[in-house]
Amino acid sequence: MSPTCSSLPPALNRLRDRLSGLSPRLRSDGPLPDPTGILAQLGLAGGLPAAAGRTTPAAAQSFSPDACPPTGAPPTTEGPPLRRLGTRPGPSGLPGLASLPSLDSRPGLADLPGLASLPSLDSLPGLDSLPGLASLPGLDSLPGLDSLPGLDSLPGLAARPGRPGAGRPAAGEAAQREAAEAGGELRRMSYQGPAGAREYLLYVPTGERDRPVPLLVMLHGGTQTALDFAAGTGMNRLAEERGFLVAYPEQSRQANARGYWNWFRPEDQSAGLGEPAILAGIVEQVRRDHEIDSDAVYVAGLSAGGAMAAVLAATYPDQIAGVAVHSGLGYRAATDLPSAFAAMQGGGRPGTGPKPVRTMVIHGTDDRLVAPANADQIVDAARTGVPGLTRHRTEHPSSATTRGYVVESHRDATGLVQVEAWRVEGGGHCWFGGHPAGSYTDPSGPDASAGIVDFFLGH
Repeated sequence: MSPTCSSLPPALNRLRDRLSGLSPRLRSDGPLPDPTGILAQLGLAGGLPAAAGRTTPAAAQSFSPDACPPTGAPPTTEGPPLRRLGTRPGPSGLPGLASLPSLDSRPGLADLPGLASLPSLDSLPGLDSLPGLASLPGLDSLPGLDSLPGLDSLPGLAARPGRPGAGRPAAGEAAQREAAEAGGELRRMSYQGPAGAREYLLYVPTGERDRPVPLLVMLHGGTQTALDFAAGTGMNRLAEERGFLVAYPEQSRQANARGYWNWFRPEDQSAGLGEPAILAGIVEQVRRDHEIDSDAVYVAGLSAGGAMAAVLAATYPDQIAGVAVHSGLGYRAATDLPSAFAAMQGGGRPGTGPKPVRTMVIHGTDDRLVAPANADQIVDAARTGVPGLTRHRTEHPSSATTRGYVVESHRDATGLVQVEAWRVEGGGHCWFGGHPAGSYTDPSGPDASAGIVDFFLGH
């Protein structure tokens, strides 16, 4: 039994312990589910559970790991309790679900608190088409899940896809490609190296270049694709305006069935191994094919992509000159599945790499999937090893069209900003200022993409 984490509600601690006990049964040579994905699959999104029939703000409901409700989404009202789990026939295509024993056959069932209010699977819209549910290894054999007391009190349990506020789906590929076009070339590339292979998109701006140019690596969030992320962030438009290349690595569904970067696994947290080695290999491939300024290679990412961006910067500090973590977690904030749950809910304790890297953090104050405390901990870790920093704070009030936000910058003796944090008031788990053609964006801003480019190139 793993130690109890005081930052988690009691029921989530029990689920954490169950997952800890499950881990030896997962295949060591196969992909592990990302904890952001598991939380989303179970509908855990932080905050407090809504009482039956109580109106819940749409921003408080989350299903997708990178869900951001449309601006101005109306509140929703939870429905009445329905039939129990055991009355649901197994949907086709989900192996093992039909063989789950009925809850009615469990001894002592009547003693489980809150069971009467547990909604039936019949009431979950879109369950039959829920992508990737069958790909979570060992989920159907999770011991004692049905006997876990207090399961009905887990925050966010009622949030499921199809309800208002569950996150805007991605636009069609044609619309995404149109949004990602900015005048230059958007090329589909592939990389193969000792640690593995990945595909990626590469944006090459127009115009002749008489000197080496910067390279920005953009890591998408869970369930997203490279094209989706390019469309939603609008980064190609900025690359065209300011003359830099953008690479969008795409996570393999063989490495993670839901498309999450495996930021929390020890085998993906070291130089020369796993996904950091693959991403570093992509950087080297682009540098071989194009004239890249070796002192101006940067990485940014959203959610799980932000966490992996922190890993890449910490493991390859001689190759990465700056990192931007949007709604993510710090390097080694977690090193296994249980600690990843804890870090997402209450903040982890990120480590540091062998040398400091200029760091920017962007996080919404109402992020209910990755706790805002993670932003503070990334800032604290980034300040380590950089002596003589002075802190400056600037408030940007909200307007009729833009969210308010606070910028905290930490400057060195030369005036260069080494660490910068944007805290977006009322912001959720999504890319701020993004294009609506991409998934999980909040067009109301502030413009995260422009801020990231200014941080990297402004000096």
